[in-house]
Amino acid sequence: MNATVAMILALAVGTYAFRLVGPLLHGRATVPARVQELASAGAVVLLVALLATGALTESGGFAGWARPAGVLVGGVLAWHRAPFAVVILGAAATAALLRLAGVA
Repeated sequence: MNATVAMILALAVGTYAFRLVGPLLHGRATVPARVQELASAGAVVLLVALLATGALTESGGFAGWARPAGVLVGGVLAWHRAPFAVVILGAAATAALLRLAGVA
């Protein structure tokens, strides 16, 4: 067995173990409210960081203004609880129209 297969198997076993721990420890261990708040905040921060890097960068550089504008329009539509299809179409249309107008 080569190193790549061994690493994939190790990651698979680790992932399965993490998924198994939740149901096994349910009700036996209590997590303080402060830790739950910090975990929730951490998840939001990670999602915002992922959104920012996906919206602002391409191939290690700035992606241009059309993509962030589309993401901003999609975010505003989602904030106002627009249907998912409207959010996606609004973001895509914004980026497409800006690119059509020559805004990179």
